[in-house]
Amino acid sequence: MTATELWQGLREDAREWAEGRSALLRLPLLLYLLYAGVEHLLAGFTDNYRSWFAGITLAFHELGHLLLSGLGRTWMLLGGSLLQLAVPIVAGVYLLVRQRDWFGLAVCMGWLSTSLFELAVYIDDANRLNLPLVGLGEEVLHDWETLLTESHLLNHAQTFAKVTQFLAGVSLVGALALGGWLLLVMWQSRSNRTYNASGNHGGGGTMAGPHR
Repeated sequence: MTATELWQGLREDAREWAEGRSALLRLPLLLYLLYAGVEHLLAGFTDNYRSWFAGITLAFHELGHLLLSGLGRTWMLLGGSLLQLAVPIVAGVYLLVRQRDWFGLAVCMGWLSTSLFELAVYIDDANRLNLPLVGLGEEVLHDWETLLTESHLLNHAQTFAKVTQFLAGVSLVGALALGGWLLLVMWQSRSNRTYNASGNHGGGGTMAGPHR
């Protein structure tokens, strides 16, 4: 199977999933992802904006430190950032593979973008140390200040932050593009069904109810 055939197959599967479902039920969530993305971009490398996902992202960040603490100090410090990025990815893959929920994938991509935006702020703060820190032990370390200092890369903190912010933007655009296209397919399919139903004046069977 070529890449083109794979792309066409995935696109057709997404279209088939979306047809008959409600765009209006999902539109508010997509609009919120757009709003959150714009707010993160306007906030830049400050913590002036926190999305709805911020609390759960922080919880998984702290859990990541605990899960990887047995692998040594460096992996413990990396664990928080790694897990806060891994969870939205795993959730999106699960929703797509196990639930065949294409819009759920778009939402998880949006969640990933907010997580990346927050991580970019954290990395950029390595040189400033202005952010309030949360930790479970007596000594609370700034993950990225410690990692970059020990790697002799602290002067490149802003570069790493900018790359992370760029990846956040890519994930956001992907989420909005996929979600917007799915909603368009949903709206068009329901409009076509309504038109066909109104144009069919004959008696007989009834139409099956649409998916939600």
